[in-house]
Amino acid sequence: MPLPFVSVVVPMRNEEQYVGGCLRSLAAQDYPRDRFEVLVVDGCSTDGSCRVAEDVARETGLPLRLLSNPGRSTPCGLNVGIAQARGEVIARVDAHAQVDPRFLSESVAALLKSGADAVGGPISSAGDGLVGGAIALAMSSPFGVGNAAFRYSQEEQYTDTVAFPTYRRDVFERLGLFAEDLEWGEDDEFHYRLGDAGGRLLLTPRVASTYFTRSSLWALTRQYFRYGRVKVEVLRRHPRRTRLRQLVPGAFVLGLAATGALATLRGLFVLPLAALAGAYGLASLGASLRATGHGNRRYLPVLPVAFACLHLSYGLGFLVGLARTAAAATPARRRREARV
Repeated sequence: MPLPFVSVVVPMRNEEQYVGGCLRSLAAQDYPRDRFEVLVVDGCSTDGSCRVAEDVARETGLPLRLLSNPGRSTPCGLNVGIAQARGEVIARVDAHAQVDPRFLSESVAALLKSGADAVGGPISSAGDGLVGGAIALAMSSPFGVGNAAFRYSQEEQYTDTVAFPTYRRDVFERLGLFAEDLEWGEDDEFHYRLGDAGGRLLLTPRVASTYFTRSSLWALTRQYFRYGRVKVEVLRRHPRRTRLRQLVPGAFVLGLAATGALATLRGLFVLPLAALAGAYGLASLGASLRATGHGNRRYLPVLPVAFACLHLSYGLGFLVGLARTAAAATPARRRREARV
């Protein structure tokens, strides 16, 4: 039987620095060129991203179509690409990533062999410079990202979500498309929806990719604040998917804020604040020593700061999301929205 035709959807906005590497990695696939296409969906980029994409396609002969995404967001871009895709199989790859030469062939083989609805692999995180390298280590550590298996696991397993998945097309015919009002959380929400419908998502180490992290602590902070904020809405729609690791950062930030506020009123509460901060500091230092134990000691001074940015920004974003959800649920707010 002929190999299934694959459509690779690459949502993009202002990725001039990374999209060339992404597309070159797709051009290097061992999957037959006549059995896949690449759909780059541009969200109104203001840099040279489109020019770079067209140049790479011309240089490598990559079968590429450049589509427009007036909605600009990632879920809107994914939906545009899926609507235009010709493939029996649809793969999602971010412009901020590069994939292994066997990414498509291994993904298709795993889909056919396992019968899963979607397949993905663990991602390797990479960063530029001292700060970027520390961020990559933080995002590859269980202490940094909890038990998100796709960040570090090398065991084949079924899981709740995967990164850069390859789907059977009928998944979208059965479930619909990505939720366009959930930028930064569209993949988790879709995968929860798939799991609730009885679908299976396979994580296999045979599917390999590299994700290029943010290169500054401020960019990391903004990224994880958005993740935390939107996670509340994702879990509101899928409450059974709530896990302890998703709640810990918010509880930690709330604990710091509460003990800090009490410590300013009564000096006695300095002790709980010091105990909470000290316990976190020791755990962070231990995780940093483990993560930098294989020739990465130069990242040790920065890694605890990267961990703190991950946890505090996600936790604060989660609390902000909770506050917004609570405000939206008030009777006065509901009456105003009903009148509109």
